[in-house]
Amino acid sequence: MNRTKLNYWTDIGLAISFFICFYTGFVRWPGLIKIIGVSAYKTLSFSNISRLHDMSGLIIGLLVVIHLALHWKWIVSVTKDMFKKGNQEHND
Repeated sequence: MNRTKLNYWTDIGLAISFFICFYTGFVRWPGLIKIIGVSAYKTLSFSNISRLHDMSGLIIGLLVVIHLALHWKWIVSVTKDMFKKGNQEHND
């Protein structure tokens, strides 16, 4: 798989995992279901929701590491440029 496709699928995976983690985090939030009056537990049990939340969180962590590795040269380059520009502003 070329780098562009790997980056694309990493970002897609991050987005999907984020939304799953975000949604299940709200569903697990104590009292929220009572406040909004919707029961997500009719389709999934609390333990399954918790498992989805935990797994999607782990997947996010793994994909963030891959994302950072794919962009490491860019991160280093931009960081160096920012510190160079920052030093020049202080010296002027």
